[in-house]
Amino acid sequence: MTGDIQHELAGKAESLWIATTHDTGFPSLQENISVDVAVLGGGIAGITSAVFLKEAGLTVAVVEAKRIVKGVTGHTTAHISSAHNLIYRHLIDHFGRDDAKLYADANQEAIERIARLVDKNNIDCDFRRTSEYIYAESREELDKLKSEYEAAKSLGLPVSSADAAPVPFKTYGAIHYQNQAQFHPRKYLLALSQLIPGKGSYIFENTRALDVEGGKPRRIKTDKGYLTAKNIIIATHYPILNQGLLFMRMEPYRSYVLGLRVADEIQEEMFDSSEEPSHYIRTHSTPAGPLVIVGGEDHPTGHEANTIGRYKRLEQYARARFRVESIDYRWSTQDNYSFDKVPFIGRLSGSKHLYVATAFKGWGMTHGTIAGMILSDMILGISNPYQELYDPGRFKPMTTAKKLVTQNVHIAETLIKGRLSKPERLTRLGAGEARVAEIDDKEAGVYKDEKGNIHAVSPVCTHMGCIVSWNNAERSWDCPCHGSRFGFDGEVIHSPTVKNLEKEEFKTRKI
Repeated sequence: MTGDIQHELAGKAESLWIATTHDTGFPSLQENISVDVAVLGGGIAGITSAVFLKEAGLTVAVVEAKRIVKGVTGHTTAHISSAHNLIYRHLIDHFGRDDAKLYADANQEAIERIARLVDKNNIDCDFRRTSEYIYAESREELDKLKSEYEAAKSLGLPVSSADAAPVPFKTYGAIHYQNQAQFHPRKYLLALSQLIPGKGSYIFENTRALDVEGGKPRRIKTDKGYLTAKNIIIATHYPILNQGLLFMRMEPYRSYVLGLRVADEIQEEMFDSSEEPSHYIRTHSTPAGPLVIVGGEDHPTGHEANTIGRYKRLEQYARARFRVESIDYRWSTQDNYSFDKVPFIGRLSGSKHLYVATAFKGWGMTHGTIAGMILSDMILGISNPYQELYDPGRFKPMTTAKKLVTQNVHIAETLIKGRLSKPERLTRLGAGEARVAEIDDKEAGVYKDEKGNIHAVSPVCTHMGCIVSWNNAERSWDCPCHGSRFGFDGEVIHSPTVKNLEKEEFKTRKI
């Protein structure tokens, strides 16, 4: 797949939220400091946790490897919702009605927490109340939809049934969730971030956390020095530590998004299809009129040879349902899925002062806020009603055991295959092409840019040694085992790894 084909993709290759907000300029860590709580990760979970803890009188330090709210949170579609597709029937069946009720209540409370933060701090972030529809595009989906509606209604959620969703294409029924919301996530979180620095609290950007060392207080090793803290929250989306073995109980997925201008009339609400893989739709007001945001085409990270094709299929999906006038933006994101479909939020096993928030399953706006609620309460010694449900140490045999075995057997096979298979000899690359191949009797990940420059790196992921694969849409090396991602030059884009791929030099020049 050449660079020319990559450029045929429509739309600006940037998240709408990042394109329409200013850059931040918080300093890097300059000297060793000590705080009550260190928060590793500057997305919605990290910033919300830090704000709640500082409001309670503790000193906090948010540590971000690059710039805050430019990672996964900066690439969300920002549904503030408890309508997490077909989740409540699953929760009742596998967790029981009481836990399903807790999940529903937690997400509805998170919507209200966000609303109160917006109101209290007078945040201009395009926040508005709206509703969400889960709709069926075929009659075959109706039984599942009816079962989900009955489950959601029995839990007290604000739902009603509808014969169709208010969209300009055919649907065969829908669940209508009232009292949901949406906003501009970066405007919201950049405003909240201003509440953190001062009075012994900090935000450090361009400071990568590398490890957490033992002791009391614990020391966080970064690429800029050390930070000590009594408590540590790991909110790096995918945890950078292997403690608790969460990497064995969740799976990373890529998802793709387009920002469209359409000729159709569409209500300014949110929509989520019931089929698998799902597609999701929302609108966002802009000075040029409403932008329709369409997402989907999910797949496990590192397991798609042609990610450009995912954007193409998403465009086809959108054009089949809307009269598309233009595609203004395109971007992708990464979500972690726990095997039992409930996030991991709480204290890591084996540690009294180490906390984690991960596996939000694509619903990061409410679950990132729930993480702030749970983790701040736990650190402050306050009982939280949702703590046990989201406990990272839980184990649900009915939903987890089979997936645990099959997924980790697959990872082992991927690791062994990558190690034992002999790579092909590298033939000439076109501009914008890349592959893992043998060159000068050595295996490497090789990319040729549009100017003909060669960028070669070790293909061995620095997390646990799997062989990375090329992502031609984002021009990155992605790990198929645990979702670490690297730029074409080997620089870390996404955890769990914290180390760049090693650069390779070769005698061969004609590639």
